[in-house]
Amino acid sequence: MPNEQLKELRLRLGITTRDVAELSQKIASAEHNPEYQISNAWLTQIENSDSVPSIFKLYSLSAIYRTKFTDLLLLYGLDLQKLGLHQLASPLPYTHLAELEVCDADRTVSFPVRFDRSFDLDNTNLLSRMVELWGEVPIALIQHLDIRHSQYGYVGLQDFTLYPLLRPGSFVQIDSRVRKMQPLRWRTEFDRPIYFVELRDGYACSWCDLLDDQLLLLPHPLSPCSVRKFKYGTDAEIVGQVAAVAMRLTDLHESTDASAKLPRRV
Repeated sequence: MPNEQLKELRLRLGITTRDVAELSQKIASAEHNPEYQISNAWLTQIENSDSVPSIFKLYSLSAIYRTKFTDLLLLYGLDLQKLGLHQLASPLPYTHLAELEVCDADRTVSFPVRFDRSFDLDNTNLLSRMVELWGEVPIALIQHLDIRHSQYGYVGLQDFTLYPLLRPGSFVQIDSRVRKMQPLRWRTEFDRPIYFVELRDGYACSWCDLLDDQLLLLPHPLSPCSVRKFKYGTDAEIVGQVAAVAMRLTDLHESTDASAKLPRRV
């Protein structure tokens, strides 16, 4: 039971409920918020009932008991690591930035430590067969490597701007160092730079062109979307250039024999 585990944490530290009350008073004073304060009577009640503490008081207990806040939340059945799963289960219709948040920086994940020297990079293969040695590293380490100065974006389910090159529901890696149009030559649509653009009312992932002070968002020729114009620097800013894409090539919700249908051109 959560109440018994809370009491065990306190007893293990050798402090009384009055000690907790005094220490929480310091936190409340520092934060200028009485919600952080824990009274002797309140803690006694929590330790002997199934009552649930407020987030402020749970924060104070986390600080006083030297216990990770996420671990205390787990006592009450709240697992922040499931946030990503719930986000995937609740897709949003419009293109937006996506945060890769680490709620438990000490948690470890499997990570390839050494690759098999015999595998051929030219051939498609399973990653598990390419790795010779797996190890574990703190997830926070991977988060803060920031090797490519990247942000991550999600292409909304209603965003057909670059369809079929970039399908709705795709995730893109964005090089945020590229904040301006690049005068690059390209031979095919696969070489053409794709930009992630912040608009006044959302985001867009598109090919771009600059005409005087107008930023043009150019759709794929097979897309049902039309060219959009925005005043560059005022109504539209480039977040970065798309460096990588992760997307599905099949639709799980449609039968394989159904003909492909696109929305009307807008």
